[in-house]
Amino acid sequence: MNCFYVNDLPRNVLPGRAIANAVGRDARVSSEKMTVGYARYSAEAGPMEPHNHAEETLYIIDAQDGYIDFGGTPEHLEHTMKLHAGMILHFPALEWHAFRYDEGGFVDALFIYGQVDNIRPEGTGK
Repeated sequence: MNCFYVNDLPRNVLPGRAIANAVGRDARVSSEKMTVGYARYSAEAGPMEPHNHAEETLYIIDAQDGYIDFGGTPEHLEHTMKLHAGMILHFPALEWHAFRYDEGGFVDALFIYGQVDNIRPEGTGK
C-alpha cells in the first residue's frame, strides 16, 4: 500500500489550475490503468480556457465562490453551476467545460480518470 499527503506532492501549474499527480503516469504512484490527483483552480494559475478530454470524475473538496461552466461549445458553454464541498461531478468524454471563480475564490478537487491517456487537453493534440 502507498500512503502520502496531498501537500507533499509537487505541483504542476497548467493554464487555469495547479495539479498534484498522485496516481498514474508521472505521479507519486505509477499506474498504467488510472489517474488520480488533486487540482486547485484559483487566480494563482490564471484563467482557464474551455477544454475537453477523457471521461472524468471530480470530488469537490472545498470551494469558495467557484463555478463550473459546461456543455455546448467552447465559444458558448451552456450551463453554470456554483460548486460546494462534497459535490461529485462527472464529465462524459469530450464534454466542454471550464472552472472559474470570483475574486478571492477557488476550487479544490480530487480528479479521477479510468485511464492514463488523453487526460488533459495538452495531451490530446487539440
